Amino acid sequence: MPYVNVKVAGNLTEDQKRKIVEGITELLQDVAGKPPESTYVVIDEVNRENWGKGGKLLSDKEK
Repeated sequence: MPYVNVKVAGNLTEDQKRKIVEGITELLQDVAGKPPESTYVVIDEVNRENWGKGGKLLSDKEK
């Protein structure tokens, strides 16, 4: 039973989430032979103010 946790900075639309889940599920089926009904994909949307890169918050780069 594959479990994939995707973390993204900011928010995604429902359509983007759907495409991510479908794509990851299809990839696991094609590459690893995992049946789609056994694959779990969780998407965590992290506020940009709670995510840092290069010593700066991602929210700082928007200003």
